[in-house]
Amino acid sequence: MRQIALINHGCAKNLVDSELMLGKLIKDGYKITLDETKADIVIINTCSFIHDAEKESVKSIFDMIQAGKKIIITGCLPQKYKKELKELIPEAAAFIGTSDINKISEVIKKITKDKKTIYEVNETVQYNYPEDITRQQITVGASSYVKIADGCDFNCGYCIIPQLRGPYKSRKIENIVSEVKELAKKGVSEVVLIAQDTTSYGKDIYGKPSLEKLLIELNKIENLNWIRIMYTYPSLLTDDLLKTINSLEKVVKYIDVPLQHVSQNMLKAMNRPLIDNKALIKKIRKLIPNAAIRTTFITGYPTETEEDFNELYNFIKEMKIDRLGVFEFSKEKNTKAYSLKPQISAKIKKQRKKILMELQQQISKEINSKLIGKKIDCIVETIQETGIVTARSYKDAPEVDGLVYINTTTPVIPGDIITVKITGAVEYDLIANY
Repeated sequence: MRQIALINHGCAKNLVDSELMLGKLIKDGYKITLDETKADIVIINTCSFIHDAEKESVKSIFDMIQAGKKIIITGCLPQKYKKELKELIPEAAAFIGTSDINKISEVIKKITKDKKTIYEVNETVQYNYPEDITRQQITVGASSYVKIADGCDFNCGYCIIPQLRGPYKSRKIENIVSEVKELAKKGVSEVVLIAQDTTSYGKDIYGKPSLEKLLIELNKIENLNWIRIMYTYPSLLTDDLLKTINSLEKVVKYIDVPLQHVSQNMLKAMNRPLIDNKALIKKIRKLIPNAAIRTTFITGYPTETEEDFNELYNFIKEMKIDRLGVFEFSKEKNTKAYSLKPQISAKIKKQRKKILMELQQQISKEINSKLIGKKIDCIVETIQETGIVTARSYKDAPEVDGLVYINTTTPVIPGDIITVKITGAVEYDLIANY
């Protein structure tokens, strides 16, 4: 039987799609390898959110073509470029869009029998989570991502996601609870809830946002230690939701809220909520006293003036947010920002990002230094050969935030939640004893 490999690009939401495709293939009797050099067929699940992500996906595609593999291109790239991509990459055996991943087995069956290129990209995108498939996890460890919804009903000026993923589509509470119970039985200690916007969860099937209800049910699951929420939307972080997060012991006090900017002019240009982001941060800190807040900002969005940028700089300086990322604006076709003028030069975008990240490095080190001598809960990730334990505090999400390096002679295993004493701090990471 032919061996199949998969290369995943992009966000955690894409990773879940990749794991679902592998789960479908295993269910249908196909043989999977994690080594693409040994595979006959390679699936490349692509990202097309920004230009740099596209470049990475395209590099993988041509690397596999040069290696003589039969390739299937799935996900955002074929959804974005549709038949245009088919003409650009005639070597591909098949193309599958974002809402057609459940057809993966059917497509593989066809390409092994027929030399004709198979094209499964729906013009009308409607994401449907294949609840009958058990994910085959690529990364097995202390944490697991759980996709609670996909698609988006917002229309931010810079974002192509609604065109790639379709309208907002939630999964049922009972299906999510069932999946998380199975993950907990397998030894997963932390689940990380993801969607394009987690705070809209349930509005399409329950008539109103129902993240609180979901969290209450997940909090009851035995053998599960932490529940982390990513990608919340500023205007949907209600008092009730924040109070619920604060009241549930398994829900970590970590709020990931991508603000994108703080200047009202820029928020308007971005088609983002015109709210007082300073007041929002203060509200989060009031209702969740120990909250670690994470956010992201965009620099160099079209029309961003020096005054707008200075307002953002001063906001960061004053609010001292725990975790902060900065992206240079990426010009994407079929978005409002594509034709917005004036566009900002690449040089200025880069400069502004550098200024903000240097400021945040100082803030992050200052925040971390205040933890020296204090005790903090951490989740064990790996045990190195040197005996050093790598972990994350409740303040740190997988892959995007810092780590805690722990000296210990006490045996621990990945997934353990341990209380450590902080002994040292650098810009993004901590050192501790256990």
